[in-house]
Amino acid sequence: MILVTGGAGYIGSHTNKELNRAGYETVVLDNLIYGHEDFLKWGAFEKVDLRDLSGITDIFESYSIETVMHFAAFTNVEESVENPQEYYLNNLRNTLNLLQVMLEFKVKKLVFSSTCATYGNPIEIPLTENHPQNPINPYGRGKFMVEQVLKDYNSAYALRYVSLRYFNAAGADPEGEVGERHNPETHLIPQILDAAIGRREDIKIFGTDYDTPDGTCIRDYIHVTDLADAHLKALKYLEAGGKSQVFNLGNDNGFSVREVIETARKVTGKEIKVTETDRRQGDPPILVGSSQKAKELMGWKPKYDDLSQIIRTAWQWHKMDKKNNEMN
Repeated sequence: MILVTGGAGYIGSHTNKELNRAGYETVVLDNLIYGHEDFLKWGAFEKVDLRDLSGITDIFESYSIETVMHFAAFTNVEESVENPQEYYLNNLRNTLNLLQVMLEFKVKKLVFSSTCATYGNPIEIPLTENHPQNPINPYGRGKFMVEQVLKDYNSAYALRYVSLRYFNAAGADPEGEVGERHNPETHLIPQILDAAIGRREDIKIFGTDYDTPDGTCIRDYIHVTDLADAHLKALKYLEAGGKSQVFNLGNDNGFSVREVIETARKVTGKEIKVTETDRRQGDPPILVGSSQKAKELMGWKPKYDDLSQIIRTAWQWHKMDKKNNEMN
């Protein structure tokens, strides 16, 4: 049995689907603050908050947990700057609660949802796992701290883990069963699609004078189904006795904001109004990662590495997601 914390959220729900498709039994732990009840289509579900040690303990007593996949976290960078305490309590303290119960029940395998935000501003591109970690906001620092905790738990308690540092998750389940739904929406591709479908007036480009070919920021987008597949491969890696590791997950390729908008115009057939505005503080010009290590050690390879494919699946979901339509 695999415990999926945050399994009613964006990446957690896609991974839960892939786990069940691969024959694993799962139980989802989610407090449904940001998760969605209609994403709970596979496995068992327990509505529990990771603040609640007794609630976590009850799950481990009720189910024979062998491995934990830990997605549950707050993820809004700007919000983390405005309210760091909430982020450290939720993302760091609550992870310690989870680890405490794991140790009590001798569960020694964990796949952790980390982030490229642990690197901070890039010194060199593409970023590899050996790039210095110098996070520049509380969200990134909290994830970095968890990674340090996992190192110590590995040494002291033989807890083996895989930490997956994502770049920009994007797209939606090609079969349309789950997708991306945030309120408020902060990710570029769904914001662009909101403009295409008429939920917002325009899409803003923050800065057009960066040292890039078209002056706008370049980012590495990775399809959420490819992320889910990486979690499945990380699980199999640990089951085969693999030692604790960290892996970047990206496309090894970047696309500028203008390229993303233009591709969305082609996919949707919509004009999409653009407003150019000033740079945002802390936005590096280019953020692209190397996933070579994941490919070599886990045999992982993105299937949806074309930007048009990524946006097409997101657009299919965007048009049909009634609950998202109701929220806006």
